[in-house]
Amino acid sequence: MNNLILLVACLLIGMALRAARRMPESAPAALNSFIIHISLPALALLYIHEVRLDASLAYAAAMAWVLFGLSLAFFWAVGRALGLSRATTGALMLTGGLGNTSFIGLPMIETFYGKEGLAIGIVADQAGSFLVLSTLGIVVAGLYSSGAPAWRDILKKIVLFPPFIALLAALLLIPVDFPPWLSVVLQRLGDTLAPLALVSVGFQLRFGHLRGNGRNLALGLGFKLLLAPLLIALLFAGLFGAKGYIAQVTLFEAAMPPMITGAIVAAEHELDPPLVAAMVGVGILLSFLTLSGWWWMLRGI
Repeated sequence: MNNLILLVACLLIGMALRAARRMPESAPAALNSFIIHISLPALALLYIHEVRLDASLAYAAAMAWVLFGLSLAFFWAVGRALGLSRATTGALMLTGGLGNTSFIGLPMIETFYGKEGLAIGIVADQAGSFLVLSTLGIVVAGLYSSGAPAWRDILKKIVLFPPFIALLAALLLIPVDFPPWLSVVLQRLGDTLAPLALVSVGFQLRFGHLRGNGRNLALGLGFKLLLAPLLIALLFAGLFGAKGYIAQVTLFEAAMPPMITGAIVAAEHELDPPLVAAMVGVGILLSFLTLSGWWWMLRGI
């Protein structure tokens, strides 16, 4: 609960700083750059190094990949049907297809399922959401940004994406024991992600933009908070017969609000930043209600 209070407080702090004009308009760019180059790589080195994959956790690892694929298909079709711009379509794909499986997901898992569910959440986040963002997410951001760079440029972005470099380093370093001081340093640096990201989102969130983005916001959050988790549940539990505790926690992770880091990548590529900020800010607030509903519904699986 303390983590959730912190997230809401940082979102409100960002909004207050903007209203008081205590930070320059370029502040979100500086905050986002710190997150991409420092906070995320530190978390990748720390948590991926500690995760031990098991065959029983395959559903948790696969969930984010399936969800992102559903998002691409859904918003591509919606974008064509409604005549949405490329930037808006790309923004919806990234924010509607990537869940906040760590900074909202892990505290929520501990609240509803206990500490024993955290290992499942870490696998869903690190082998799922984080890796999807570092690869397919960068591809989508590049393709839907203004200018649509060549594949060589997109591949270069993936290879040089700091969290992706940290991911590869973490995998190579799994056999190596980190000294205690290094783990502490990485933890402290990684702890900056959620506060800085929510302050950045809050700073960019303008309630005036909600009016102009009402339809797109409803489409994005309707998919991310309701339709996507339902489709994942029908696929995993209905078709593949996934049952029990691991399945419940995995499906609960599928219902998380939009990923903050995915939103930052979208904003960095100029994919409809006002809609992106609204998706994250409003999505987090609404998820406090929708996640309670999903927990109740998933009890029978």
